[in-house]
Amino acid sequence: MSKVAVVYWSGTGNTEQMAEKVAQGARDAGAEVSVYQVTGFDAGMMDGFDVIAFGCPSMGSEQLEESEFEPVFSACEAKLKGKKIALFGSYGWGDGEWMRNWEETCRNDGAVLVCDSVICNEAPDDDAQAACEALGKALV
Repeated sequence: MSKVAVVYWSGTGNTEQMAEKVAQGARDAGAEVSVYQVTGFDAGMMDGFDVIAFGCPSMGSEQLEESEFEPVFSACEAKLKGKKIALFGSYGWGDGEWMRNWEETCRNDGAVLVCDSVICNEAPDDDAQAACEALGKALV
């Protein structure tokens, strides 16, 4: 059985809703899933999972949330080489640049992106929720 971690930060609840759907999709596909708000996760936990889905909304000028998520993710970067991951998050403005930059960072760190990232504008609608569930299933 595949062990999947869903690690996220959410300010308004939109990315949290996405995380719940990612976790549901992975569970439906037969994975053992652990869901963490980012403050409950650290780099030392990464080796305990086959795949990790990271979720963070766009903040500021299209960047990761700086006070809680970014420090934890930065610490995890040293363990991304060869690690299967997926990315998701919501945004309220812009065009998704933060996600493209985040994907590039992960690829440069040697991570294996197992599927296309999922982004949505504001609260996840039915299509975004379905895409999150599909992302979760792709992790398994």
